[in-house]
Amino acid sequence: MMLTKESNGYDEARLGFQRHDPHRPEVIFPVTSAAEVQEAVKYAADHGHRIAVQASGHGLTRGSTGVLIATRNFNQVRVDQAAKTAWIEAGATWRDVIAATAPYGLAPLSGSFPGVGAISYTLGGGLGLMARRFGFAADHVRRIEVVTADGVRRNAEDDPDLFWALRGGGGNFGVVTGLEVELFDVPTLYGGSLYVDLADNPTVLETWREWTREVPDEVTSGVALVPFPDIPPVPAPLRGKHIAQLQLAILGDHGPELIEPLRGMPTVLDTVGELPYAESGKIFAEPERPDSYSSHNVLLRDLDADALAILPKTASQRVVGIRQLGGALSRPPAVPNAVGHRAASYSLTVISPGQGDVTGLHREILEPWTAATIGRSLNFSFGPLTPDEVREAFDRDDVDRLVELKDRYDPDQRLTPNHQLTALR
Repeated sequence: MMLTKESNGYDEARLGFQRHDPHRPEVIFPVTSAAEVQEAVKYAADHGHRIAVQASGHGLTRGSTGVLIATRNFNQVRVDQAAKTAWIEAGATWRDVIAATAPYGLAPLSGSFPGVGAISYTLGGGLGLMARRFGFAADHVRRIEVVTADGVRRNAEDDPDLFWALRGGGGNFGVVTGLEVELFDVPTLYGGSLYVDLADNPTVLETWREWTREVPDEVTSGVALVPFPDIPPVPAPLRGKHIAQLQLAILGDHGPELIEPLRGMPTVLDTVGELPYAESGKIFAEPERPDSYSSHNVLLRDLDADALAILPKTASQRVVGIRQLGGALSRPPAVPNAVGHRAASYSLTVISPGQGDVTGLHREILEPWTAATIGRSLNFSFGPLTPDEVREAFDRDDVDRLVELKDRYDPDQRLTPNHQLTALR
């Protein structure tokens, strides 16, 4: 099936979760199989169109005007309980994957929000709830099926260059129709959020920073600075307050004792406890409603105490997310991939709602972190990046190889991922 601008269902098919600058394609292919993806890619080549792909569209940074391959109905998940793997089709979200794996007591390396597309998340690296214990989601991909820009269906693992580039290099090398990922014996987590009023506890960020220096790899955590509006949909304890939300995901049996230093602070809301992995979306409790937003992200070698202390003021009207990295994220995977900057200890992301251009404001907020910045994460960059900023997402020695592989697998530059490697030349 093919939709044009005059077709019923066109507007619904072109929209994802991210509503900032949505796709306005000439043609939409709402695919349900790898064969239909192949048909869409060949159509684009025959008609001189560029190609964008969308599952749920969380990371959209620029709208496509050519062919849009909409994958939301191509979303089946097959679990091999004995092998502890899952085969994930192109449009599956982590919610789809978790629903399929949870009955077996198995968990994927899913992200903080279950509504994120599992494929795009993984191709960008994938920083999940168990990241410090198991590493990036891309580190645990066993097989990838992809349609390259010439319309050929390939098993990427048979081509070491393509397999390396897809795992961390994003959607620059083809349209992934499915991938096989490892699963882990994690039926439950100890997790949730501690909500602290910054007005009453101005040192909460420093307390969290010091706590992260001592915790084991079984702890993956973050903190979000959120200016909650004083409106009824917001839980009453949070309304009208500037909140530090300490987001905690802990494996093993020692969760309560590990977070004792954090629970020593007064909180306005505490949701931390034992929960099934199927309910892991409650940990970060991110908004479910599609919206317009943009963001910029940096990866840091450390958290500077002075910059951290002024962050609630410099970004008082923005949402700021900081996540601890390290642990297994710092170690190379068994099969090398293109994920860069494994030496980073923290990530910092500034998010602004709405349609306006806030690039300058975000850069001002991030300026105090310049000395500690070693790169950026493309998965958390929800806005157009300059060529130099795209370059900064990868290790220096990998950039030329990635660009060469982009030219090899997409010589006509037909694929239009959110962050294009062609911009590096």
